[in-house]
Amino acid sequence: MTTPLQGDAGQLAGLGYDQQLKRDIGLFSVFSIGVATVAPVVGLYAIFSLGIQLTGPAWILMLLLSLAGQLTVAFVYSELASEFPIAGGPYHWTTRLAGRRYGMFTGIVYALAVTAALATVAYLAAPWASLLITGAEPEGMNRALIAMALLLASLVVNSCGIRFVAVLVNIGIAAEVIGSLGIGVVLIIFFQNQPFSILFDTLGTAPTLATFLTALAVCGWAFVGFDASASVAEETDGAGNNIPKAIIGATAAVGTLVVLVAIAITLASTDLQSIVSGGIADPVTAVVTESLGGWSERPFYAIVVATFLACIVSMQAYTGRIVFGLARDGMLPGANRLARVSLGNKVPVAAMTLVTVMTALALLLGLNDNAIGTMISFGTMGLYATFFLVVAAALYARITGRWQPNGAFRTGGFGYAVNIVAFVWLAFETTNIAWPRAELAPPGASDLLIWAPLMIFALVAAFAMISAARKHRKEAA
Repeated sequence: MTTPLQGDAGQLAGLGYDQQLKRDIGLFSVFSIGVATVAPVVGLYAIFSLGIQLTGPAWILMLLLSLAGQLTVAFVYSELASEFPIAGGPYHWTTRLAGRRYGMFTGIVYALAVTAALATVAYLAAPWASLLITGAEPEGMNRALIAMALLLASLVVNSCGIRFVAVLVNIGIAAEVIGSLGIGVVLIIFFQNQPFSILFDTLGTAPTLATFLTALAVCGWAFVGFDASASVAEETDGAGNNIPKAIIGATAAVGTLVVLVAIAITLASTDLQSIVSGGIADPVTAVVTESLGGWSERPFYAIVVATFLACIVSMQAYTGRIVFGLARDGMLPGANRLARVSLGNKVPVAAMTLVTVMTALALLLGLNDNAIGTMISFGTMGLYATFFLVVAAALYARITGRWQPNGAFRTGGFGYAVNIVAFVWLAFETTNIAWPRAELAPPGASDLLIWAPLMIFALVAAFAMISAARKHRKEAA
């Protein structure tokens, strides 16, 4: 546990590292980074249509179940982040809990999954930015170029230092509050067109257990990103105390906002049947503009773009810290350069630049709708696989006595129970997300395309295993 005398730098030194990054943000800023990365607006708009088409309004029940499961994961992450507040957390945590090869495997999977997720967010942001500026949606290469421009602008922001990032992310959080809480409350109070009982209705979709499980897999996308708070631990004052508060607070706050807005959009709709049948392509925008009036369209676009930009900046920052954490231990090619921090602002510019280049290359898949769908599925699968690897390592270390939580944040006697529930949840949900489904593939997709996300993940896992084994043999020589 960190003592006042020891301080943040002392705790970091005890873990074997010097203070290279600038410790320049507090609780609210690190909480904002977590909220911006989980991004209620981004997450909900990406899944609302698919969720409601699968099981009708009752898909919100799966949203609640997913939130409950992810909260148990957040508690395990909080204990680990409190005791090991290091940039790129999961790699370092699992290395200490289950060994160096396991840690490197986790770190590589984590880095590639978050990079795919960053590309997904940039890809999803491009149409909103274009609608705000030109009033039209981009297609093909134009969409990819807009997404790349957003990434480049985010890199400029991130190069200015973590405090500047925090200020802009806080602006994004203000947009999140307006776009989620404000609009949600207004819709429920003044524009309710459906009874609350509709939330338990499937509206003729005749769902089966399989479709409910598919909806649960879709809901998984809404509650990833809270680990971003842990990745900026070396830049946070009072990290051992503040990072756990940020992780749990961001997960709970975002979960509440996502569920609130999902309920509000459903209750405010005047034509739910068309939304469920897929007749309305963008039900969120349609309901908001129908309820508030046509004047609200552009301001609504501005709010959405602000939230997307905050999410991109935050994701780019924490992905850069993941790469920095791996490179500092010599785990990546070109490690010496990737582990450097800028002289003035003390941020890992080289690591973030590499992440930006890799993300831009991934965006070229956006020229093919089938390929971008595969990338989105792989990113979600990889993130949940990382959650599972971390939680499994924590449970193994508890059982074998290799780790007894000793940070500022501890769950005490509930620790085992919470860890076991998180393990069971992630074993189930990771398998559920990875399961090949025709419903989540483009219409008329071949079997090869349906299985593509799982096949790509298998190749990534094989690459990570080979890299970890090679590094182990090199160190042992």
